[in-house]
Amino acid sequence: MSGGFDYDVIVLGAGSPGEHCAGELVDGGLHVAVVERELAGGECSYWACIPSKTLLRPGEAVHGALEAAATAQVDVDAALAYRDFMVSNHTDDGQQAWLASKGIDLIRGGGRLAGPGVVEVGDARYTARDVVLANGSDPVVPPVPGLRELDGLWSNREVTAMKAVPRRLLILGGGPVGAEMAQAVRRLGGEVALVEGASHVLAREPEPLGDALGAVLRKDGVELYLGMHATSARRDGPDYVLVLDDGTELRGERLLIATGRRPRTAGIGLETTGATFDASGVRVDAHLKAADRLWAIGDVTGIRLLTHVGKYQGEVVASNLLGESREAHYEAVPDVVYTDPQAAAVGATEGRYSVSVPLADVAKTATYTHAYAESGGFLTLVSDGERLTGGYALGPEAGEWMQQVTLAVRARVPLDVLRDVIQPFPTFSEIFVAGLKALRGEIKS
Repeated sequence: MSGGFDYDVIVLGAGSPGEHCAGELVDGGLHVAVVERELAGGECSYWACIPSKTLLRPGEAVHGALEAAATAQVDVDAALAYRDFMVSNHTDDGQQAWLASKGIDLIRGGGRLAGPGVVEVGDARYTARDVVLANGSDPVVPPVPGLRELDGLWSNREVTAMKAVPRRLLILGGGPVGAEMAQAVRRLGGEVALVEGASHVLAREPEPLGDALGAVLRKDGVELYLGMHATSARRDGPDYVLVLDDGTELRGERLLIATGRRPRTAGIGLETTGATFDASGVRVDAHLKAADRLWAIGDVTGIRLLTHVGKYQGEVVASNLLGESREAHYEAVPDVVYTDPQAAAVGATEGRYSVSVPLADVAKTATYTHAYAESGGFLTLVSDGERLTGGYALGPEAGEWMQQVTLAVRARVPLDVLRDVIQPFPTFSEIFVAGLKALRGEIKS
């Protein structure tokens, strides 16, 4: 017993945020349990981040080889087997072993809050000094007539777990999941048609970034239907059929719904805790506290539905529960879409000053592949005149070199200091030399 409770902390949800938080708490000396109704490790490990990036990698490697005076081809069976290995064949034996090694109790089943510090799992009742809600989100199926009545629709789970590459895949939604899976399936040999209601893919990102990535997908052979909406859906024999608002009918062997996710706030007993919540998430303060003895992290907060944000929030809550007052900050949250090339963005997308510089002028680009030297890769920097406030980019491994912007925004690094940073040659990071020079000229003009 921990102070009269079964545990110091019970974490409801053993996905990446929950496990990360639990690990920090036990490292701080607390007695912790995690409750999980599915696989320990959660969405990211088995049906999202890890398998999607694994499916993207073979096509990226082959594409890069072909553009760099080499030869290669995708072995589809090996690629799918590689995915199976990376998700441990959809078993959580490894995660169970890790939890046990840390001394974290794994309670199997669907958890439900039953008042401050109380969690029910089946017929069992557990108490804790504090409870951390980390129960994630679910995919949204839009109200397209006929869509919800169809059997066999794919979400991120089905597409990342595919046993065979579909002959033709229809994708509804051009966000990160839609864009990544469009390229992955196309480069694994399937035809792809993607429908997005906005005028560009990555609707939540700056238009130049979405336009540039759209051009890449089109070059790969992905059919893009932008600024268009599905008005109905049906089955016709073996095919799924989407009817668009201009009368176009798209047919495919599979239909992937990639139109976003919704926090899991219903049916988990939140009304017994005093927390404020709705379909958009659980309300939390700057310390991520939701109510007396209740904290929330990850997708369920609705703040940013990203694994790295959830893990960060898990660290913040662990710090608070271990006696260190700590607030969460979101002015520098990096977004990365792991297509080839990657699309990355962080912070403000508009500001007093903004400059864009082409990646083709960076020496590393020409040495990387011949095609990249002629591509539309770029870096955009946004500033208030004294510091960077944001940026976005398209380019190989952009998520890696754009992290300089994340650090600069979060740490409020003065532009003069950034200008004085030595960038190694030849790397993609050298683009910051040109970007900061252009920004300096813009500010002085």
